[in-house]
Amino acid sequence: MGGMNAPHDARPVEISDDVIRLGQFLKLAGLAESGAEARELVTEGEVRVNGEVDTRRGRQLHRGDVVSVDHPQGTESATVA
Repeated sequence: MGGMNAPHDARPVEISDDVIRLGQFLKLAGLAESGAEARELVTEGEVRVNGEVDTRRGRQLHRGDVVSVDHPQGTESATVA
């Protein structure tokens, strides 16, 4: 496994409210193509919030949180903005 340094390539994705649920953000940021894929990624522990695996799709994210998804082709990250 790689180091725990924060991904510097995390792109900002703006949200319309002050909070957004993890499952919704995965779709909004394009880290998951559908709600079903988002659920699968979260359930399988492929999603990290601020560097820690989170398996709660309903977790509330706030601006500044960094979400990373481990794909076979590499890790993709987005920041809640």
